[in-house]
Amino acid sequence: MKVLVIGSGGREHCLAWKLATGSNASRIYAIPGNPGIANIGACANIGISKNDFDAVSGFVEEEGIDFTIVGPEAPLVEGITDHFKGKGHEIFGPDMSAARLEGSKVFTKELCVKYGIPTAKSIKFDRKDYEKAVSYIKKLKDDDFPLVLKVDGLAAGKGVIISSSKEDALVELAHCFIDDIFGPASDSIIIEEFISGFEVSLLSLCDGKNILPMVLAQDYKKIFDGDKGKNTGGMGSYSPVPFVDGPLFNKMLEEIIYPSYEAIMKEGIDYRGILYGGIIVSKGQPYLLEYNCRFGDPETQAILPNLENDLLELMLQCCRGKLGNSTLKWSNSKCVCVVLASKGYPESSSKNDLIEGLENFNNNTGSKDNSGIMVFHAGTKSQDSKIYTNGGRVLGVVAKAESFISSRKIAYDAISKIRFEGMQYRTDIAKRVEEEIT
Repeated sequence: MKVLVIGSGGREHCLAWKLATGSNASRIYAIPGNPGIANIGACANIGISKNDFDAVSGFVEEEGIDFTIVGPEAPLVEGITDHFKGKGHEIFGPDMSAARLEGSKVFTKELCVKYGIPTAKSIKFDRKDYEKAVSYIKKLKDDDFPLVLKVDGLAAGKGVIISSSKEDALVELAHCFIDDIFGPASDSIIIEEFISGFEVSLLSLCDGKNILPMVLAQDYKKIFDGDKGKNTGGMGSYSPVPFVDGPLFNKMLEEIIYPSYEAIMKEGIDYRGILYGGIIVSKGQPYLLEYNCRFGDPETQAILPNLENDLLELMLQCCRGKLGNSTLKWSNSKCVCVVLASKGYPESSSKNDLIEGLENFNNNTGSKDNSGIMVFHAGTKSQDSKIYTNGGRVLGVVAKAESFISSRKIAYDAISKIRFEGMQYRTDIAKRVEEEIT
């Protein structure tokens, strides 16, 4: 079966790598792909925005591609699944109606309130309500802070802002409504209570009727150690999450994930693909922070190496409504993913810096070598047989071992062999579980 992966990041490299380990993918393509994926399959330099959908589906027809998998959220929110289905092509990912769960935080919040799904208390403001929002913030008490501002639409993982004071909240509000730093994504915003606790990512496979949860992962959003600094698209992750026991995991499913999927179906939404819940646990109670309509990045890089099922077969079952009584099989290994980001990220993004040391890792394919290391490309480009940074998050270094102590050591030892100008990364990915879990 010929398979196309849409996207160019570390998530897409990991998906392509996992598909290549199965028995059903005869050839893998990517649009637009990256240098790491190019060592697995053929990459086509085609855009993936709404204006490019005809070109993408045309490529599928020309190459005789049987199945397409969408990595990033933007094409899903813009309706690429609807476009493909209209052309008679099979594609993995929710349609535009279902993708609203990520495309509109207001939509998801209203769904949670309607069906009693635990989530933070919030209030919505539209751009025209700027003065009302200012008045609302000014009337808050000091102990109402910190609070959270969320832009309604897609903002590349940077549309959630935690404000510690009135002054800070008013500045961020102006950034959204007056300075327009997020564009149309902030035509509406949510101001919600801040819930203190720990966050986990719970990804589930969906076929329109059945939902199949995967193992938990934990993501690190802040740029610096100790969760300091600006929000990013994710600076690392690990899986599984051993301090979440069976009863708490079941509580997440019974109070959030399963009721959400039932609510989705009651709303007449045919959700097929990945439903990714960002969940925070406070004093033993889980609350939904957000839903995403695709695989997480970098959670995917920490989850998929432990999946023993054929990924392509699972995806086909999702699209065809045939998950049924399927079960997932997992190895007992512990995975740690550490992201290497470019100089200045996330405020700015350095490009064209030579990356050295990748020759140590099995020709940069992302395949596992004898040391248990996988290096997934995210923001890279190839020129004159050399690999350069292409901005943002550059590489994801993934280690798989029998313990978190071993996997952390393997990952950070590998990072010591990679160099590029201004390279930055967190040194505390999975440190908590290394210290607390024996």
